[in-house]
Amino acid sequence: MPTSPAHPSSPLAALRTTHAEGKQALLDSCANPRLSAPLLRRLARLTDRTLQALWAQHDFPDDTLLVAVGGYGRGELYPYSDIDLLILLPDDAPPALLSQLEALIGELWDIGLEVGHAVRTIAECLAEAKDITVQTALIEARRLAGDAERFAGFQAAVFQHVDPKDFFEAKLLEQQARYGRFQNATYKLEPHIKEAPGGLRDLHLVGWIAAALGLGHDWRALAAQGMLTREESHKLRRAERVLRTMRIQLHRLARRREDRILFDYQNRLASDFGFSDDHFNRASEQLMAHYYRAARVVGQLVPLLVQALRARIYSQVGIELVALNPRFNLRGSVLEIATPDLFQRQPSAILELFLLTERERAITDIAPETLRALWHARPLIDEAFRNDPHNHALFIQMFQEPRGLTRALRRMNQYGVLGRYIPEFGQVVGRMQHDLFHVYTVDEHTLMVLRNMRRFAVPAFTHEYPLCSRLIEEFERPEALYLAALFHDIGKGRGGDHSKLGAEIATRFCTNHPLHPDDVELVPWLVMHHLTMSHVAQKQDVYDPAVVMEFAALVGNVRRLSALYLLTVADIRGTSPKVWNAWKAKLLEDLYHATLRSLREQNVDARSWLGERKEEALRLLRLYGLRPDAHEALWQQFDTVYFLRHEAREIAWHTRQLYGRVNTPHPVVRAKLSDSGEGLQVLVYARDVPDLFARICGFFERAGYTIFDAHLHSTRHGYALDSFYVYIPDERVGSYRDLTGFVEYELAAAIAQSSPQTPPTQARISRQQRHFPVTPHVLIRADERGRHVLAITAGDRTGLLSSIARVLAAHHIDIHSAKIMTLGERAEDNFLVSGDLLDDEQASLQLESALLQAVQP
Repeated sequence: MPTSPAHPSSPLAALRTTHAEGKQALLDSCANPRLSAPLLRRLARLTDRTLQALWAQHDFPDDTLLVAVGGYGRGELYPYSDIDLLILLPDDAPPALLSQLEALIGELWDIGLEVGHAVRTIAECLAEAKDITVQTALIEARRLAGDAERFAGFQAAVFQHVDPKDFFEAKLLEQQARYGRFQNATYKLEPHIKEAPGGLRDLHLVGWIAAALGLGHDWRALAAQGMLTREESHKLRRAERVLRTMRIQLHRLARRREDRILFDYQNRLASDFGFSDDHFNRASEQLMAHYYRAARVVGQLVPLLVQALRARIYSQVGIELVALNPRFNLRGSVLEIATPDLFQRQPSAILELFLLTERERAITDIAPETLRALWHARPLIDEAFRNDPHNHALFIQMFQEPRGLTRALRRMNQYGVLGRYIPEFGQVVGRMQHDLFHVYTVDEHTLMVLRNMRRFAVPAFTHEYPLCSRLIEEFERPEALYLAALFHDIGKGRGGDHSKLGAEIATRFCTNHPLHPDDVELVPWLVMHHLTMSHVAQKQDVYDPAVVMEFAALVGNVRRLSALYLLTVADIRGTSPKVWNAWKAKLLEDLYHATLRSLREQNVDARSWLGERKEEALRLLRLYGLRPDAHEALWQQFDTVYFLRHEAREIAWHTRQLYGRVNTPHPVVRAKLSDSGEGLQVLVYARDVPDLFARICGFFERAGYTIFDAHLHSTRHGYALDSFYVYIPDERVGSYRDLTGFVEYELAAAIAQSSPQTPPTQARISRQQRHFPVTPHVLIRADERGRHVLAITAGDRTGLLSSIARVLAAHHIDIHSAKIMTLGERAEDNFLVSGDLLDDEQASLQLESALLQAVQP
């Protein structure tokens, strides 16, 4: 705990000033971040001197030790990292010594050192070392003050306490859990430079295991023992320098410990590292490519070192060697090449290696010598390799295997094989996507989509998406689905429509590979239309028969429909954890079922849809015991459009709530849990007034709820019957009974008020939008049926929807439906509208201008 401030002329104050000035001088010396790596050692030495000087001001006995642990123990200190210390006590420490140490800790804070400390005896350290984190910290211990002989004894006791096998397995489990926190993704748009796959922690992992084995304290010691070639060591040293210098600059820019390369810092980091915008890429994109290359090298070479260390720990003597074929052997569970020059003699064995990892369940790892040979054999994947029919067959066979494809393709991408076999894929590796809803680079997103598609086929995950699991189980030749997932975004970054460009690339690929003729046509079609089903579901009315029949005409057959549905679900789920929700799932599933019916019943038309929908609604009403004619007074006020825009279940629910209130003078608000299981479905029935929609939006925005769909209908006798689907953040849910009661009472009161509305809250712009702003777009157009559609794209914020509604009300524009699509920080809203001024070109332009002004951040 900090003590009272030291007097300006005291030794403590002088030490504080000396340390602060020394640290600032070191930071100032790093004007060129590419040359800042030595700062870590210099900061550690400066801190050593400060701590030793402070320790010397106390009369501590020699058998009390001051020890650096953790990263500081390695002799590295980042500008704003904690200083981890261990104070080793004698076995019979007197109370006076503990009081002295308590005063010391306070003084450490007084001189501006942010310390994490532990005070223990050697016996207590060894007892605590059962915890792998404590054990790791002790392995990196470094003496700062106290008896050197006692410290050597302490180190010997620590290493005697460490079991190399247990330590190795525990650190790998720790790594696996750490990777899981980052979805095993190296290429996130805002990566954690320390903890993410390919980050600095992977290099630390090698050092810890090496130290536990007595082979040194870092990967350089292993390289000196021949575990890395000179080229590999050079590449790893360069990658480590990139990661270190970027982390140093992050700390300097943030003026605190910040290890995420956030959008907030990317532009300034890019400038510091000498990158500038060019015709092809922003400076920040070049910076991130610089990072991704370094992380990729770490991701390629660290597994090689880990496997080599495994071989040191576990004796290979007595492990059975099984020849899988003349080219590959299986030693235990590790795959290895039969001869060191295999890839040079038979380059196609590169693809065979990955195929074997899928086919042979016994394979858990690839031998380090094989990984090294693979890494050096990448240049063999040239034009001749790509044109070889045998390689074509091997590659397609990988997609036909029932297991292991995702892991195999991830490894192929990690080692640069996938990008060499499909050069267009190599061009999207590490490519950023500044659309505010993708949180991964293009290649990482692609592999996520492929993983999602494969997950549908795993029986253990059937409960997650039952319809997807059933469809993929029934789908003939599912390799077409996996190829479509691989190619769906391959056209990004090439200029132009990435769906069209991707379809052209997929066509060339499929034509040259041994695929069924139907799949040669299907895969490019899926790539071309991979966004279509999502757009129809989220921007059009999926309960309108005309919309369904138009979509069915585009799809053409049931196989295409199933494939497109599966790809759409996998794609949306692979963008960001925030983008997918139960409502989108329901819209897509409802569109799938409606389109399936349209395809199977070729003669179905809007009239038959209408009749069946009414009959189904009446059947549901009978289940609630309503008299046979209860619906008539209400239904007489509805036109055909109402019945076409609402599901039978929704019509029945409306009727149950309103059949006795057809001409009520008071607003009626009813809420229930949405059929999707997420959020609320809210019914509003009130006299139709121009600002009704704006009042409703304002209420939901003030309550912190998000509208993601709305059907607005005007009855024949001047009432509005509006249906809203509302998402409620988890922390606001509580009891749904209380929630529905609150919405029903408070929203009815807000509608009934005659006082002017309060202006919408002006929310702060998110940091993502500050750095990658969404340029607002407003467009009013007539659709193929002559109706007016208003499309608005803008950065999402609280108050956006009510601002739009106010402008429309002021211009006497009626809203018939609203599709509110939020993609991360980007809102894409579509409204079906009507109004006299929409037929006047000049007046429409003025409306667009007013809306554009309203949606500006």
